[in-house]
Amino acid sequence: MPTIDTGDERVAAAIAEQQELRARVRLHDDYSELRFVAGVDAGFEADGTLIRAAVVVVRLPDLAPVDYALVRQPVIFPYVPGLLAFREAPAIIAAIRQLRTTPDLIICDGHGIAHPRRCGIACHIGVLLDLPAIGCAKQRLIGRFTEPLPERGDRSPLYDGDDLIGWVVRTRATARPVFISPGHRVSLERAPDLVLACTTRFRLPEPTRLAHRLASHDDAPLTSASPPLL
Repeated sequence: MPTIDTGDERVAAAIAEQQELRARVRLHDDYSELRFVAGVDAGFEADGTLIRAAVVVVRLPDLAPVDYALVRQPVIFPYVPGLLAFREAPAIIAAIRQLRTTPDLIICDGHGIAHPRRCGIACHIGVLLDLPAIGCAKQRLIGRFTEPLPERGDRSPLYDGDDLIGWVVRTRATARPVFISPGHRVSLERAPDLVLACTTRFRLPEPTRLAHRLASHDDAPLTSASPPLL
């Protein structure tokens, strides 16, 4: 992936926008019935010049896929640590706006407030769309934690200094944990339980797992047993 000098004017402008978005993040539970959960992810094509953004909506509680969208756009922002949203969010938001089913919650393959400026991609997308959003990342970006116990649902707090910024959660017994933090309109306390409600036998929650498959492969089925039915 190409990189740029962190003194670039676009970086300064992006950081300023990120700080403005952070001021709009709401970390309390602000949703009613959760019926449809969207997972979002992005991949890259054409030597990293084209972003492929996918969103898959599943129905609670059975997690059956009910809608999806896929968008390809030119990459308009280079790779800069901490500014992933400016690279991926425009295409992801475009994909969400193509859905026929409005999600009640978005789970992002990335971070929420577990971010150096407390504004990861889940905050960015959640605020811009004013939808509840959670970040569920495969790796830590910042923070310290102790390894959670080995059973599904076991968790340990993720701290940055004295601030609680998320949870390290075991979604599958003995599997590597994921890093969960709220993005917008979801509380720190509820975020892990909402992700676990969307997780089956896999390490990743079903919405983002399916979105990752769609973002990575043209012919990826929405379930492991059958092709897309939508």
